[in-house]
Amino acid sequence: GILEVVESDFATNLAKEESEEEDAQTSYDKMTQENKIAKTTKEQDVKYKVQESKSLDTFIAETSGDRDTTNTELAAVDEYYSKIKDRCIAKPEVYEDRKARREAEISGLKQALSVLEDETAFV
Repeated sequence: GILEVVESDFATNLAKEESEEEDAQTSYDKMTQENKIAKTTKEQDVKYKVQESKSLDTFIAETSGDRDTTNTELAAVDEYYSKIKDRCIAKPEVYEDRKARREAEISGLKQALSVLEDETAFV
């Protein structure tokens, strides 16, 4: 009797332990597979991010070169503009300059008039 009860209890406990061990192994295998998938996914993400980073570095280098070229061209155009701007934009004349020019013109006209009057007097 007692031996049979002990054997029965032992068999029950053994079956229970084996079932729990099997469940734990299944859970472990499942977790291991999920970790492998996550690791592979993350490695691919890293690979694509590195490629994207290299691509962006190349784009930045090209764009920076373009910007430098454009800035050089802009500086040349600005310099040319500042040189021709003075010739193209009418500046108001200072009063003293206008007065002196007008007086010189009047003086020239008076002189021309007196020359003409003298010539007329000879005729």
